[in-house]
Amino acid sequence: MQHRIIVLGAGYTGAIAAGRLAKRLRRDDVAITLVNAEPDFVERVRMHQLAVGQDLRPRPFSEMFAGTGVELKLAKVTGVDVDRKTVAVIDANGAEELEYDSLVYALGSGWNTHGVPGTAEHAHEIAGHPGALRLRERLARLDAGQPVVVVGGGLTGLEAATEIAEARPDLDVALAARGGLGDWLSPKGRRHLRKVLDKLGITVHEHTAVTGVEADRVATADDRSIPAAVTVWTTGFAVHPIAKATALEVTGTGQIVVDGTMRSVSHPDVYAIGDAAMVMGAGDKPLRMSCASGTPTAWQAADAIAARLTGGKLPTTPLRYFNQCISLGRKEGVIQYVTADDRAVRAALTGRLAAVYKELICKGAAWSVAHPMLGVPTRRRRVVRERAQASSAVKAPA
Repeated sequence: MQHRIIVLGAGYTGAIAAGRLAKRLRRDDVAITLVNAEPDFVERVRMHQLAVGQDLRPRPFSEMFAGTGVELKLAKVTGVDVDRKTVAVIDANGAEELEYDSLVYALGSGWNTHGVPGTAEHAHEIAGHPGALRLRERLARLDAGQPVVVVGGGLTGLEAATEIAEARPDLDVALAARGGLGDWLSPKGRRHLRKVLDKLGITVHEHTAVTGVEADRVATADDRSIPAAVTVWTTGFAVHPIAKATALEVTGTGQIVVDGTMRSVSHPDVYAIGDAAMVMGAGDKPLRMSCASGTPTAWQAADAIAARLTGGKLPTTPLRYFNQCISLGRKEGVIQYVTADDRAVRAALTGRLAAVYKELICKGAAWSVAHPMLGVPTRRRRVVRERAQASSAVKAPA
């Protein structure tokens, strides 16, 4: 019998993991199923571009995985039973249960309201494709001079605010940041960031905690009211809730606790990657939720699964950072170089060249997903039956 591998979620991490497994293992030995609710790959790092009216290239999974041996299952995941080793899904034909021998959990994350009153009812988010499309429609209906407030001074907030201000210079765009503007960047990076936001006419509210969202304004902790015909909420991500409802060991935020090979510490036949996993990086610090973190975890998990099934060497590549890439509209950017544990160093690339660099990074990430059988050399190995059976039968430690 084939060893059944199910990959849940086809964002950057899930799609990369499925393609890499297909390159590592022989088709006769494994059945790889990729489960995703949407038929096309979503470039999540470009949702701010989609929101302002830019059209993104469609990337159908049916074309991307044609001839790879990966079976695409268009369905919504509704539950996972890690003791019975089944996944509950619902598709156009109704509810169904899928059985697995190895599971790769890559359901990722969505926006995080942090329980702030009015956010779910009145704010917009760009953590996913549907949210970005809703914001796109709303922005298109705004008249000149109307105020837009982006809440959150992290990477997503900076990219959203600058993209909106550049695409719609007729709007009054503001950014509300809990801390100082770009306070994690190097002095050079902060100077350039402030210069670009000033040039785009973005009003910055630093050290401002938003405590409530209404249809036409946001309220702050210091009793101010900032007008907002549209509020864009970008204060971080919350993981998909399904993992927390299982017997998997998870953190308080619902991330699956894994070892260095992305294997669940409680259920060894389950691997978690990307935002869904609590992964320790350099300096024994958790990796932040990002594409930069997710892609290496996908490589690590796929290679570890292949190694365990074929008797190969387990991957030992350290997970570390090199830079943070921030687009500031289509013409400006900041590439902040960082230490292995993601702390800014003095060096930073800014301006037009940084924008080109970021664009190449985005295109490279999408290319690697869209061409799963290219890039890294194909080394399909034969599954050792005894190892596959042992991997399927292994129990969590008492």
